[in-house]
Amino acid sequence: MSTATGTNTAIGRLDSPLADKIHHDGSVYAGVEPNEAWAAEIRRLAAERDAVILAHNYEIPAIQDIAHHVGDSLALSRIAASAEQSTIIFCGVHFMAETAKILSPEKTVLIPDEAAGCSLADSITAEQLAEWKSEHPDAVVVSYVNTTAAVKALTDICCTSSNAVDVVESIDPDREILFLPDQFLGAHVRRKTGRDNILVWAGECHVHAAINGDQLTAKSESHPGADLFVHPECGCATSALHLATEGAVPADQVKILSTGGMVDAARASGAREVLVATEVGMIHQLRKAAPEVDFQPVNDRAACPYMKMITPAALLRSLAVGADEVHVDAATADAGRKSVERMIAHGDPGDGE
Repeated sequence: MSTATGTNTAIGRLDSPLADKIHHDGSVYAGVEPNEAWAAEIRRLAAERDAVILAHNYEIPAIQDIAHHVGDSLALSRIAASAEQSTIIFCGVHFMAETAKILSPEKTVLIPDEAAGCSLADSITAEQLAEWKSEHPDAVVVSYVNTTAAVKALTDICCTSSNAVDVVESIDPDREILFLPDQFLGAHVRRKTGRDNILVWAGECHVHAAINGDQLTAKSESHPGADLFVHPECGCATSALHLATEGAVPADQVKILSTGGMVDAARASGAREVLVATEVGMIHQLRKAAPEVDFQPVNDRAACPYMKMITPAALLRSLAVGADEVHVDAATADAGRKSVERMIAHGDPGDGE
């Protein structure tokens, strides 16, 4: 078993007897429990390191509850850029920490486990995008914010699930669009805009893709009267709209939403029960936002293994050791920043993915 000390170290190690118990079990960092002693040590080390802790909505409850801020990747990256602390601890997956670094190049950005990747971001490389662009030299490249820094650097404008339709509608209707990397969000944009000149990359988040129409239909039938909150990355988004079209679920009870949009909708919901089609970590934030509503996952096995790599031990290690630092070279960061800033300048990108 390896020790707690990592190779990608931003600053010197801070003394922490609790961190001495950390080991890597071959999959994740382990060895400590998220109890009050752990929470007190996290708070102490964060203050000593001058760090702000950001946690994505899909993290485990203990990580969400100890973080200074919880949200989606774009909202958290904006918080990172405006935070007064010099160090950002990004509890999420690697592309999210990269985006924070792009928007905050002067700050130290750490991810508790650099092995926390993303199947959606990995579904297209910069080399693949460059080749695709060469086949369609006059096309506008629209990339979901869930992409690597290298892909963002080759992108004309980024989008979120909240503003993808608005971004596409702002582009000359005669211009071809390369939309990437999520095929389900791309299908949603095609459906909403009615454009037939959108070419969509065949990428997917393996967790969202596995939440399928049969699961949604069965869950809806067993919970009549429940509202549906569906993330547009889900393989069941089309099925949700079909249920509304067929009258199986009233149309006003079917909502295609980003994670941030789900929190807003939860606070405004008058429903007694809501079925949620997204990664199961989201349920924690929804229940906190509206404790009177019964939120149930459409698929209770829809857990992202990469998000769950950010364990209590990994966060403690990150603060104690100063690892793992995220680097984005200046040229890539500058180019990627332009595509993100165009998205923000275009209009309100909402609450991100």
